[in-house]
Amino acid sequence: MQDMTDKEFSIISEYIKNNYGISLSVDKKSLVYSRLRNILDKKGFNSFTQYYDYLINDKTGMASSTFIDKMTTNHTFFMREVDHFEYLKNVVLPYIESTSKDRDVRIWCAGCSSGEESYTLEMILKDYFRNKGNWDTELLATDISTSILKKAIRGIYTKDQIRPLSEDWKKNYFKPINDSQVEVIDDIKKSITYRKFNLMENKFPFKRKFQVIFCRNVMIYFDDVTRTNLIKKFYDASEKGAYLFIGHSETLNNIETNYEYIMPAVYRKI
Repeated sequence: MQDMTDKEFSIISEYIKNNYGISLSVDKKSLVYSRLRNILDKKGFNSFTQYYDYLINDKTGMASSTFIDKMTTNHTFFMREVDHFEYLKNVVLPYIESTSKDRDVRIWCAGCSSGEESYTLEMILKDYFRNKGNWDTELLATDISTSILKKAIRGIYTKDQIRPLSEDWKKNYFKPINDSQVEVIDDIKKSITYRKFNLMENKFPFKRKFQVIFCRNVMIYFDDVTRTNLIKKFYDASEKGAYLFIGHSETLNNIETNYEYIMPAVYRKI
């Protein structure tokens, strides 16, 4: 198989930018090559131009699904950036409890990856509202990758992966599979709605506004224009007083927004 030419890298990087918002600099050419070359081998394509033609002409959606599965980076772990979870538990949830008229919590975990973040959020919700009457604590978790969503839905992790969690959580919210693996219990699983969703959609389809949005370590792959547009959509999809959590390596500096800065990587709709 031939190497990827500069022109081929250009059209593929333009495709992923236009469709998924991900910006690829020239130094990512070897990364793109290594992630896609197996597809070319399996399909018998002689060049990335042939693969690109297949990608844009496929009507089944399978080609684009495989493409984004290959191109997305899914790195996460339980209790990542733990100060966010502490702030959620100690500040945000008491605020929601005191202001929600319908006794429901509307949280969106955007870019949920393999599920560690969404399950952490749901376990916090279960703990907080356990003795507070009948509260609806379901949350929405979305990602662009079909394969990583399947992993999240399965909810199976190694004992090493859940090591950062408290002993109570390990005991109450996981069940053993074998000597090295555990599975999230059904009561937690059924409270999370997993959906494939592209954050580049022109308009978000949600009927009700969120009180909390977690979108952490996703926007690092976007340029300023894409980030600005996404933040505006998050703002419009949130109710007044809602919180936005982003990654500590991310910032809303240089982005025109009405969000109020609260603490590092935490903002609020004013």
